[in-house]
Amino acid sequence: MMDAGSMGVIWGWIITSFFTLLIAMSLAEICIGITSIDLGLAQFVAGIINIWSPEVDTSVYMQYGIFVGILLLHGVINSVAVNLNGIMNQAAFWLNMLGIIFIVVVGLSITRPLSTGDFVFTQFFNGSGFSSDGYAFLLVILQSQYTLSGYDSAAHMSEETKNSQTGSPYAILVAVAANAFSGLIFLVAISFMVTDFMGQIVSDGAIQPQMIQVFYDGVGPAWTMVFLIFVMLSIFFCGSALTLGSSRMVYAFARDGAMPFSKQLHTLNPKTKSPVIAVWFNIVVAGIVGLLYIINDTAFEAIVSLNTIGAQMSYLIPIVLRITVSRTKFTPGPWHLGRFSIVIGYISSAWLLFTCALFICPTEAPVTADNMNYAVIPFVVIMAFSTGYYMIWGRKWFTGPVRVVDGEEVILEEDDYSVKAG
Repeated sequence: MMDAGSMGVIWGWIITSFFTLLIAMSLAEICIGITSIDLGLAQFVAGIINIWSPEVDTSVYMQYGIFVGILLLHGVINSVAVNLNGIMNQAAFWLNMLGIIFIVVVGLSITRPLSTGDFVFTQFFNGSGFSSDGYAFLLVILQSQYTLSGYDSAAHMSEETKNSQTGSPYAILVAVAANAFSGLIFLVAISFMVTDFMGQIVSDGAIQPQMIQVFYDGVGPAWTMVFLIFVMLSIFFCGSALTLGSSRMVYAFARDGAMPFSKQLHTLNPKTKSPVIAVWFNIVVAGIVGLLYIINDTAFEAIVSLNTIGAQMSYLIPIVLRITVSRTKFTPGPWHLGRFSIVIGYISSAWLLFTCALFICPTEAPVTADNMNYAVIPFVVIMAFSTGYYMIWGRKWFTGPVRVVDGEEVILEEDDYSVKAG
């Protein structure tokens, strides 16, 4: 709300949800067959500690310690059997839905006076520091797009999904649609609960994040704690799901021989049938990246932005290939867009390119060396290194992605399967 008021938050979410759903549809048609989240939760916990025990020094070192504890919990959770992970994820989904309904109903029932519809849907406030109202609105788009990401995890889990040709596409669509709808309801309710915009949102003395201040003023400390428990559980399980998806990506890359220590990372635990080593590899890397938060906050923010840019690019590449070189060769699965496939693909690609450009723009004004968005630098370095790695060495041995068919590893080629020895 600080960047563009209630109107910016609500309509920015609606616009972003619409285009994200189109992207999800394009990815779902193709789909046949952690650090920032956990550190954000650690900061959230530190903020709550400051409210109820202001004498406690919640320094960056304490926040990092909380962050490591959360990482370890996620490592343990994702090292168990695959079927238990499925049960936990389903329970997390319903807990999240229950939490949203509870906060909305109780919050709107107790908070008095509620804001007007005019405030919620038409009030615009440029608190971004930039003179352009249009750019301030784009910053809200940026925040919404960051939230509506990670829905590709269903594709990473397709090999562990029953009837994946239909299950994985629908999982992607349901993930985006459910989050878009529930997020809109939540944001509208929070906006109605804002009783003093300048004091609760704009003021430097407001509790951070400002949502806590809105809860505190509207429903009192006891209900605020109940609300925040639901919020923290939602963030926690979101981080756990991202750990699950990223471990499968590491496992798949290692199976293709594209990771350091691929032989070790490409193993399944004989008891749980899960890629436990890949899970803990992700935990260790996340912990190392998190150290940047202590060393240099600007560098850490650049890595967070880079993470989102990388996700957007990973969505863009298969969609572009689908509407260009594979336009006539692509064989649709059970779920497809029919004659609208190419049109939606072009719209999705344009939106992804637009948001990628937005994620490398400055987010604070006046722009200084300390708050500049440096995400483009590590992005260019990583892309240059990856391209060079493939051109110099990878192209000499990489022949295609490896899959498991009837218990054997095979290399997928354009027309048939060739069984890999061993």
